[in-house]
Amino acid sequence: MTKKKIAWVTDSTTFVTEKLRNHPDVYVVPLSIIFGEEAFEDGVTLSTDELYKRIKAEKEIPKTSQPPVGVFASLFEKLKEEYECAIAVHVSSKLSGTYATSKAGAELAGLDIHMVDSKSMSYAITSLIYKGMAYADEQMDPKTIAEKLDAETVKSQNLVLLGSLEQFYKGGRMSGTSYLLGTVLQIKPIICVNTDGVFELCEKVRSEKKATKRVIDIVKEAYNKYLIKEIRIMHGNVLEKAQHFQQLLEQEFPNMKFVIGEISSTIAVHAGEGTVALIWENE
Repeated sequence: MTKKKIAWVTDSTTFVTEKLRNHPDVYVVPLSIIFGEEAFEDGVTLSTDELYKRIKAEKEIPKTSQPPVGVFASLFEKLKEEYECAIAVHVSSKLSGTYATSKAGAELAGLDIHMVDSKSMSYAITSLIYKGMAYADEQMDPKTIAEKLDAETVKSQNLVLLGSLEQFYKGGRMSGTSYLLGTVLQIKPIICVNTDGVFELCEKVRSEKKATKRVIDIVKEAYNKYLIKEIRIMHGNVLEKAQHFQQLLEQEFPNMKFVIGEISSTIAVHAGEGTVALIWENE
């Protein structure tokens, strides 16, 4: 049997488009969402709708966990039979242990794999996979593709308006001081994932309206410095809010392309319902 050239492996923090979902060479490994004694697979046995309903009903914020090494190892054993190699593009290694367990699983399986730390999440990973596939179409070798994708990660920029300060704090993503400031002073923090792949407080703004305006201003500043082809607006069950952002951005950038999509359950556990994130590349 002739082996196929490249398997593309990612995790469920990625925004999985229809194209990726239906692609025969793309494999998405789900992270776990844990309510007490119950564990669910992100996007497989728990949808975002179910997650939000359950958090509201139970007033309990679940935990998230990276996929076990064994899950990756058994996938990679299978891929080794069918593919010459794999390229794995994962959520920032500073935010999750997924990259590490994927790498360990590949070593156990003895698969020829090229690992890419996206240093980000959601559509930033989607974008890297698309770029990698385009390089593969140009007959570029897998090692070079992975190296180029590594270099691409610094171009990614993102801004996050959190839906739930409490969930972000309880998930260990924010200091107690920042949480107290946000709740007592009604500060709306604008969070970003920096170029090292770590959450960072970009700005502190006093209201939702001012935060929205500031986000638009930051995009304008980037647009004046770089070539930006497309802005992705990801949301936590607030489609109307995402569409409002698109309308505001269209007034500033009438020729811009936009994508609107939902954040995955794993991200929603930490960011909360009502979250809006803008993701783009500074080319």
